[in-house]
Amino acid sequence: MPLQIVTALVRNLIKVPAAVLRSRVAKDAEVLALRHENAVLRRQIARVRYPLTESG
Repeated sequence: MPLQIVTALVRNLIKVPAAVLRSRVAKDAEVLALRHENAVLRRQIARVRYPLTESG
């Protein structure tokens, strides 16, 4: 019985840092993806050419 309690405690102590690390990695991956998306959109905006229209 005490061995089961110790085992459960050790498992939980290992799971907590792993969950925190995963959330940091996920956040970093999301930031990287958003930066890439921003760069792609900026390149598309730079390419937009509006045709000249005659007013009048």
